[in-house]
Amino acid sequence: MNEPLRPNVRPANPCFSSGPCAKRPGWSVDSLADACIGRSHRAKPGKAKLAEVIDRTRAVLGVPDDYRIGIVPASDTGAVEMAMWSLLGARGIDILAWESFGQGWVTDIVKQLKLEDVRELKAGYGQLPDLGQVNGARDVVFTWNGTTSGVRVPDGDWIAADREGLTICDATSAAFAMDLPWDKLDATTYSWQKVMGGEAQHGMIILSPRAVERLESYTPPWPLPKLFRLTKAGKLIEGVFKGETINTPSMIAVEDALDGLRWAETIGGLKGLIGRSESNFDAMRAWVDATDWVDFLADEPVTRSNTSVCLKVVDPWFLEQPDDKRAAAAKQISTLLDAEGVGFDTGAYRDAPPGLRIWAGATVERSDLEALFPWLDWAYATVKADMSA
Repeated sequence: MNEPLRPNVRPANPCFSSGPCAKRPGWSVDSLADACIGRSHRAKPGKAKLAEVIDRTRAVLGVPDDYRIGIVPASDTGAVEMAMWSLLGARGIDILAWESFGQGWVTDIVKQLKLEDVRELKAGYGQLPDLGQVNGARDVVFTWNGTTSGVRVPDGDWIAADREGLTICDATSAAFAMDLPWDKLDATTYSWQKVMGGEAQHGMIILSPRAVERLESYTPPWPLPKLFRLTKAGKLIEGVFKGETINTPSMIAVEDALDGLRWAETIGGLKGLIGRSESNFDAMRAWVDATDWVDFLADEPVTRSNTSVCLKVVDPWFLEQPDDKRAAAAKQISTLLDAEGVGFDTGAYRDAPPGLRIWAGATVERSDLEALFPWLDWAYATVKADMSA
């Protein structure tokens, strides 16, 4: 059998990881030259930088003026845990889970917080639960975009405008790439390392007035670690939402977050960011439509993520292989791409079905994706030839 023809054009930036994600176009270490290093984050310059992150975030995302925005510890995971530990327990809970991280929130609510009035609305990889089952009288916990499955909720229409419960939304692969309906979201979280390509470590939490009212009127029955405390003596700690962080932040990471927000402003803000992600996804969709060995993991087009694009192999040869051989073949595709230096970190998440996951968020250039596609075809043909020999 002839060896598959190796492509000639390589992506200028081979970083396609779903987190931490590619840096913005043109980024360099020089972008961090103004970082407030060697100073206390509580000193006037440090507090000003942190407050600037909050202010620019509000402007780019279009967050309503009466919503609070805070910088919190431990990336998106810390922000979600803070929301759940601080807000849950006052009402029954509906949890939506259709991939790894959503299932992790189920585990924490049921096994760590040990809450009993919990309904798990679940679906497998590639699908969404029945959103029509969500009860607006209950609190709802869900991911807007399932990073490990490439499946997102299509919109917020399924969330009742007159709901009595709160919505807690993990939006870490959605914020800055998808249009979030703030009137439907009460506690929204994300991390700098996703769509904006920032450095990991810190998370963001955005609270509606309804979430603030819950915080000030309800005390959970469990002890709250210091890192999760948003109230004192029954009142919101307003400083958290003005740049007075609970723990010591990395001022280099803060500067990087500011750099990303400033870049977003130069390309048209949220509209420009969403446009870049959608353009990247259009390129991926065109390639998938023209390629017979691969398809989207997400079953329904309207639920397909435009950031963490998850792919499954549908070639009959691949599907005929035993489970271990399919897993080995999928892993070998990403290994070949890595070895060639044309596509880093393209393997499916460890709990997901064997396949590929390619980040297409706003910091990725469409031209790099288009250069990657022939290499994907080459890698699959190479693996198939080697394993069929």
